Amino acid sequence: MTDLIDVLIPSRKSDVGGFTVRRTLPNAKRRMVGPFTFFDHMGPAVVAPGQDLDVPPHPHIGIATVTYLFDGEVVHRDSLGSLQKIAPGDINWMTAGRGIVHSERADPTRRAQGGPIHGLQLWVALPREHEEVAPAFDHYPKAALPVVNQGGVRLTVLAGEIGGVRSPVRTLSDLFYGHAELDGGGTLPLSPALGERAVYVVEGSLDVGGQQVDAGTMAVLTEGVPVEVDAATSSRVMVLGGVPLEGPRHMWWNFVSSSKARIEQAKADWEAGRFPSVPGDDDSIPLPKR
Repeated sequence: MTDLIDVLIPSRKSDVGGFTVRRTLPNAKRRMVGPFTFFDHMGPAVVAPGQDLDVPPHPHIGIATVTYLFDGEVVHRDSLGSLQKIAPGDINWMTAGRGIVHSERADPTRRAQGGPIHGLQLWVALPREHEEVAPAFDHYPKAALPVVNQGGVRLTVLAGEIGGVRSPVRTLSDLFYGHAELDGGGTLPLSPALGERAVYVVEGSLDVGGQQVDAGTMAVLTEGVPVEVDAATSSRVMVLGGVPLEGPRHMWWNFVSSSKARIEQAKADWEAGRFPSVPGDDDSIPLPKR
């Protein structure tokens, strides 16, 4: 019998903007799944009045950032002049390309009131031919994303194509990303035609080929074999992956590139103030010392 799981990655805690997040990618066991090179799970948490998500302007190159919320709200600003509130079920897709700066903060009214926050942020490394593309920002409301209900599974196709259903989200990579809500006993098939595949359990528990996958854990699936993901109980699961990029990527802080020299240039540019500013948000995160 073929082992359907290649690697199990338990999440590890990291601090981002005053919040503790659970990070699975990158990991020593697996740097990327398809073009996905970063996976952070924030919350669930309830924020006290006067406190909330607060990530000042910071730069990116060579990736697209992908923000998706289950609960709460985030206000996105960037150096293109974008100003967008992200609500649960929406997709924020920001293509950094040759360079962009953005912030993620709470709306003043929400900050005063406090409330729940729960969501994910992923990075998609861009193909080499698109690493220096002009930066762009796209927002897709929940209503624009296709949903499939079948066999005890409610699947929202967030990006790419899953099971013949395609998301309208514009991407520069051959990838897929989905949010599946499974009833106990529900089954979600993941075809090997999708490329590299991973499942992350947000809530609940899965059975994958006889192996249990609990909440806060990513299972990278064995390539080339059909896999069915079975919910041991009512579960919330993210599925992601796609065709691998043409080579490895280097990562330092918020910079991702196929070239180490390009990352060094980005570091120098940020420290020298050569990145564009974010209208309406004059703060910034300094370049880390290490």
